[in-house]
Amino acid sequence: MEARSHTVTNQAPPLVGYDVFTCDRALSEAVARHLPAELLDGVREELRRLGRAAGSEQVREWGELANAFPPRLRTHDRYGRRIDEVDFHPSWHRLLGKAVAAGLTDAWGRPGGHVRRAAGFLVATQAEAGHGCPVSMTHAAVPALRAEPELAAVWEPLAASRVYERGLRPAAGKAGVLLGMGLTEKQGGSDLRAVATSARPLAEDGAYLLTGHKWFCSAPMSDAFLVLARAPGGPTCFLVPRVLDDGSRNAFALQRLKDKLGNRSNASAEVEFDGTTWARRVGEEGRGLRTVMGMVAATRLDCVLGSAALMRQAVAQAVHHASYRAAFGGLLADKPLMRNVLADLAVESEAATVLGMRLAAAYDSGTERDLALLRIAVPAAKYWVTKRCVPVVAEALECLGGNGYVEESGLPRLLRESPLNSVWEGAGNVQALDVLRALRTEPAALDAYLREVGEARGADPRLDRAIRGLLAELADLDGVEARARRLAERLALVLQGALLVRWAPPEVADAFCAGRLGGEAGAAFGTLPHTLDLRAVVERARPVE
Repeated sequence: MEARSHTVTNQAPPLVGYDVFTCDRALSEAVARHLPAELLDGVREELRRLGRAAGSEQVREWGELANAFPPRLRTHDRYGRRIDEVDFHPSWHRLLGKAVAAGLTDAWGRPGGHVRRAAGFLVATQAEAGHGCPVSMTHAAVPALRAEPELAAVWEPLAASRVYERGLRPAAGKAGVLLGMGLTEKQGGSDLRAVATSARPLAEDGAYLLTGHKWFCSAPMSDAFLVLARAPGGPTCFLVPRVLDDGSRNAFALQRLKDKLGNRSNASAEVEFDGTTWARRVGEEGRGLRTVMGMVAATRLDCVLGSAALMRQAVAQAVHHASYRAAFGGLLADKPLMRNVLADLAVESEAATVLGMRLAAAYDSGTERDLALLRIAVPAAKYWVTKRCVPVVAEALECLGGNGYVEESGLPRLLRESPLNSVWEGAGNVQALDVLRALRTEPAALDAYLREVGEARGADPRLDRAIRGLLAELADLDGVEARARRLAERLALVLQGALLVRWAPPEVADAFCAGRLGGEAGAAFGTLPHTLDLRAVVERARPVE
């Protein structure tokens, strides 16, 4: 019998046993908005199944276990033979199996594929973010593989498979594969032109041997990797399988695993190629940077979606807690100041979701305008949304007070994960400079952007003023590189505002335009004008069906 002094009262129940997809109104509305009507019922049911799994107690426990027992490197077997394997907790494999079975590596070849896959990615990674890395890289590898049609014919169907098969075996003997990438090197970091890994051509057409290293190689137990190396003709993209067709292991030496701040469930390794590492060229020699950019753009969008997922989960936890926890004579969610904080967080979360899903829809449409929009909007969104993730998660944690600072709440894991998407696939300066590059070299990108935000002109005077201010900044390019971050931020905010004005409920769009575009809020969350309909914003964000 529990002692009377330890009777538990005034605690929020755990947020489990709910449908992550259906309870996210911003996401479910975006799916309905961007998918053809004939697909909608079937896709909704797929996402509901995934949403119920992601919100279940079992899958949440898998996420906890995968992070509590991180991957372990085994370089040699008991006899001293080099094996270069990484052992993962069984929960990691279960999470990957769920994600692959849900089609999260299959976007490029089915109707509405990017929207349905983006929504699924946003749902699944709320349960555990680390397993999203191999899922993202496998999905993103497809555009690069298509630079070599013969390779794509073999590898793309395996990458898009709904079957996850763990273990290193020749790809031809597996029902599905995962693909990774190895781009970053010690001396170059984000400057991929500084690649030092060398590629020596063999007599076999398209075959090379690699010598060098990769400083970050995530999910090293994937079946193959897209790698950048310097061939005689310049930087070139290569496919490096872990196991060769004859069943022998390729020379792919795992030197150590990174001890990371977060993302603990996912292994990130340092890799050495010893001069006998066999690789197959992807695309033309010397065109490697162009070949990998399609892959990089897709992973950057996943960084936006991953940050949106972290924000949504953090906000859901905060609103859920405040809806049950009483203090100072009433529920926290009914206290005007807490309501302001929750509403401010909810607006930020919805803006990230709406922007990420609009960009996924642009991939599906494939129109010239939408493809041009992606060229400028993806780096701007990657810059801004990923940077907003850390303060959103930290503030949501604070809403739970001391309970949020304790590991069992799940918020510390979200907080450790929150900086990752801003660092991966090019940090903030790289994204801001990429925005400038698009502005300077691709006039169609800016035209597509202005046409997109122009769809909302006249609907809100604060948005209209923000658009005029942005145009003034774009007209003055003096010292523009030093202002690149400011410009990327404004591009992202104006686009988010335009999308919310068009599609979100009036109370959400009003709060965003007031706080982000109208200068009516302070620097911290919880400083929105009290005259807004904040109760409706919070209620919309509450995770209930």
